[in-house]
Amino acid sequence: MGPFVFFMVLLQTCCHFHCASTWTVNNFLMTGPKAFLTYASSVQSGAQSGIQECKHQFGLDRWNCPESTLQLSTHKGLRSATKETSFVHAISAAGVMYTLTKNCSMGDFDNCGCDDSRIGQPGGKGWIWGGCSDNVDFGEKISKQFVDALEDGHDSRAAVNLHNNEAGRLAIKATMRKACKCHGVSGSCSIQTCWMQLADFREVGNHLKQKYKRAKKLEMDKKPARVGNSAVHRGARGLTLGGIAKTELIYLEDSPDYCVRNQSLGYRGTEGRECVRSGKNAWEKRSCRRLCYGCGLRVVEKRIDVVSSCNCKFHWCCTVKCQKCTHVATKYYCARKRGAGKYQSKSKRVRRRPRP
Repeated sequence: MGPFVFFMVLLQTCCHFHCASTWTVNNFLMTGPKAFLTYASSVQSGAQSGIQECKHQFGLDRWNCPESTLQLSTHKGLRSATKETSFVHAISAAGVMYTLTKNCSMGDFDNCGCDDSRIGQPGGKGWIWGGCSDNVDFGEKISKQFVDALEDGHDSRAAVNLHNNEAGRLAIKATMRKACKCHGVSGSCSIQTCWMQLADFREVGNHLKQKYKRAKKLEMDKKPARVGNSAVHRGARGLTLGGIAKTELIYLEDSPDYCVRNQSLGYRGTEGRECVRSGKNAWEKRSCRRLCYGCGLRVVEKRIDVVSSCNCKFHWCCTVKCQKCTHVATKYYCARKRGAGKYQSKSKRVRRRPRP
């Protein structure tokens, strides 16, 4: 199942009870343990978190996690396994696990709470385990039963998707951090109790974006498929990947040229995209070069009127009244070069000899 189909399936979780739809998570829920119905809203919320984080991480990339491909990805011929879809699988699986874990620790589920397996045990010099550690084992177990069940293939693509799902879940564990509270006379902190808690989901997204940059392509031979010294083997779950670190993202196919509009694949290209010239970091500041110049386009400057609330005052009791202020903002967009025809990527341009 393609990654965008996965997103669409998860987002339809709650819709099943109110409207007719195609295959959804609820079909799995209705045939599985009834207790899984308890987690349906958390799965949906987690999938949405994954989508939003994907959009944030790739907001200034040529491929920007477009939702336009949601409907198109239902076609079997579009089941791609590119570097980008490896990230989609990972961040979506991470989002579901993250939300389930968080809701568990908050007491939203009757059968789950904090991880108290180590409470009272020494953890290190001057501290012991205590507090409320986030129950990632619970989140991992339930999210795996939801997410991996959606992958019904038995080929190398299915194995890759399952591998990337697992990499996303492991990213949750890799980014967890220890939080502590001091105890002792007059706050002397002679002893601390510590617990493990989830990092902000943005840290998980940042972690997986770095994994995306180092993702490895799985070279497909007649048999078996290989990446480095690792091979794809047949197993009980169809195909399994041996010798590849579970924390790494992998993919099968080269990415298409995201500079170019491709309606059939749902990619709009970079023409008309906004870029940033005064970004917070080098990646943002180079966005115009990446989206526009690197795609054979130019940058056009537009000044637009932006209306916002200002001069807000609190009035007793209890309202806030604001004025509407207008200021001019400068924005930058990618556009075709003057007199240029349809864009062709640099690798496909053909130099024509001048006429004699």
